[in-house]
Amino acid sequence: MTWVSYCLLILCGLLTALFVLRPVQRRIRRKKLRNAPFPAEWKSLFESKVSLYRYLPEDLKTQLHGHINIFLAEKRFEGCGGIRITDEIRVTIAALACMLLLNRKTRYYPRLKSILVYPHSYVGEEMSAIGSTHVHGVSFRAGESWATGAVVIAWRDLKEEIGEYTAGRNVVLHEFAHQLDQENGSVADGVPLLAKSRDYAGWARVMGEEFRRLKEKTARNEEDVLDDYGTRNEAEFFAVATETFFELPEEMKEEHPALYDKLKACYGVDPAAWFV
Repeated sequence: MTWVSYCLLILCGLLTALFVLRPVQRRIRRKKLRNAPFPAEWKSLFESKVSLYRYLPEDLKTQLHGHINIFLAEKRFEGCGGIRITDEIRVTIAALACMLLLNRKTRYYPRLKSILVYPHSYVGEEMSAIGSTHVHGVSFRAGESWATGAVVIAWRDLKEEIGEYTAGRNVVLHEFAHQLDQENGSVADGVPLLAKSRDYAGWARVMGEEFRRLKEKTARNEEDVLDDYGTRNEAEFFAVATETFFELPEEMKEEHPALYDKLKACYGVDPAAWFV
């Protein structure tokens, strides 16, 4: 065996370890985290601060706790604008992000590395189209989702949204819906990974029709359980629909039964049944 052949053999062994052993080790680590004890003080925090958690069936709470353990072990939280990251901030955001993973095969937001937390709404740059001209401007934001590995959350806005009263808005559910939307490797387009390939045609038909209906109602200044922010594009429609599905499920099921059924199949849960 030549020296070059020997080096190639060693390289092949290293690549095998990297691409075969690492996923196995990750599965073992995640299984341990999923079954690890969940702090009682975190449960108490959810009961007092996160109204949606109180309505979860016990089996889903147990599943959620395991997802939270994995999420916190794998994702980094960074404070921005002078905020100090506390356990309350970490576990609250993790709990809401993991609500979207219940009863689903998940890779735990594989592109996501960091959650950036601001104390309140922050200013972000954006481009707006006016006719054929693109205008640069700024806007106040409560959150963002980046395909490059980060989610941004404004903490004060989130705290105002997760109490007993809800207007159907939840910035964590919204931004992490975008993360799911981006998992297929494309830009956010309102189409997350679905369980079966045959599901995409029905998804496109229902979501397209519901998106069109919301734009028409918004143009007529008619009220809808879905926030009109969802008329911006298909990606925002999916994120807004996700917020509403979890926060105002009974109202959505009544006003948009076909849309509710598609989200129920996508997320594998039936939130309307939790409130009965």
